[in-house]
Amino acid sequence: MRIVTLTGEEQGKAMDALLRRNPVNYGEYEETVREITDRVRREGDAAVFRYEEQFDRCRLSKETLRVSRREIEEAYAALDPAFIGVMRRAAENIRRYHEKQRQESWISTSEDGVILGQKITPIGVSGCYVPGGRAAYPSSVLMNVIPAKVAGVRRILVCTPPNPEGRVPTGTVVAADIAGADEIYKIGGAQAIAAMAFGTETIPRADKITGPGNIFVALAKKACFGYVGIDSVAGPSEILVIADETANPRYVAADLLSQAEHDPMASAILLTVSRELAEAVSREIDAFLPELDRADIIRESLERYGCLFVGKDMEQLIEAANAIASEHVEIMTAEPFAVMTKLRNAGAIFLGSFSSEPLGDYYAGPNHILPTNGTARFFSPLGVEQFVKRSSIISYSREALERVHEDIELFAENEGLTAHANSIKVRFAEDAADAAEQGGGTCVQRK
Repeated sequence: MRIVTLTGEEQGKAMDALLRRNPVNYGEYEETVREITDRVRREGDAAVFRYEEQFDRCRLSKETLRVSRREIEEAYAALDPAFIGVMRRAAENIRRYHEKQRQESWISTSEDGVILGQKITPIGVSGCYVPGGRAAYPSSVLMNVIPAKVAGVRRILVCTPPNPEGRVPTGTVVAADIAGADEIYKIGGAQAIAAMAFGTETIPRADKITGPGNIFVALAKKACFGYVGIDSVAGPSEILVIADETANPRYVAADLLSQAEHDPMASAILLTVSRELAEAVSREIDAFLPELDRADIIRESLERYGCLFVGKDMEQLIEAANAIASEHVEIMTAEPFAVMTKLRNAGAIFLGSFSSEPLGDYYAGPNHILPTNGTARFFSPLGVEQFVKRSSIISYSREALERVHEDIELFAENEGLTAHANSIKVRFAEDAADAAEQGGGTCVQRK
């Protein structure tokens, strides 16, 4: 793996490479995605069935599109009971963590007759997309469905690609049931996003779609945004490790490899003050690779988007980490909490040698649906707040409005919005008319 001295130029090259992975930069696929989404919008189920046969080689009908209760029970019977137990424990951790994110409605009153507040309302229908290409991800089901459930969403859909026999992975089915999904549909790709965005004869229209996917899924979410809410246009996975000379190179190497195996476009970066550590990590990576099942994917990922950067001091490393704004940031230093306080941009932060990134992927509780491609500068992990809406509440008594109506009228008039000003004035027109009559001035017309 490449070892590079961290300079402004090298950091810029790394940033350019990472940003090129962003799905919004793959315009050559947009026309295909637009055609799929438009056809599903116009033709509903018929288009879904046609695209499923074309892309997943699976023939479906209205009767077989949805996973039945019998298929769910068969999935439980086919799955290792020990794995089911692990998923249940992970689900409980995820549920407990997200319950702390709940927002409450509130009302504030004052003696002058002003009532202000906030009303929290869950969205009506959420749609969760679960990939099924290179690998099935039941963990993504838990991470998408459970926050929606905690938020109080009344109807939760899951869409995931079927195999040619019309089956979906047993782990995905069981995870959806454990998490509390109401419906599971055998549909993948851009056609699944369009079906949830616009609704079909069989699939209900969702208010929000969440979950990761390939380039076609990401671009379909982008194309449908506005008709439906989305979490983000997610790009390939990434990890950044900040380490000093105290870090264990074997741990660092293993963690970099854990993300590189996702996809040839995944990114794995080390920022360290120790060239000796960087060299040791490179050797450990070479030693691990022959043992790993997805070694070919990992090699391509590391060659294209992997790098071991050596900087002059920790401040330079932190500055680089904030610029990269990685999806996952591991801190393996003598004082990880001190480094964490200076880190502004990260999707998820892992502190210490025994907080490996897969802990967050599967089990600890925080969500693993995270901002990618530098969007941690302004996006947050998926959470309960993404499945609720905030409505503001305003109530003024006549007396309270009377005290401020001239301020509001002046503001509106300065913006050239005289109808806005009149909307306030009309409520005090009689008072103005009475004052004019008593003072012998011009009469104000009563309304």
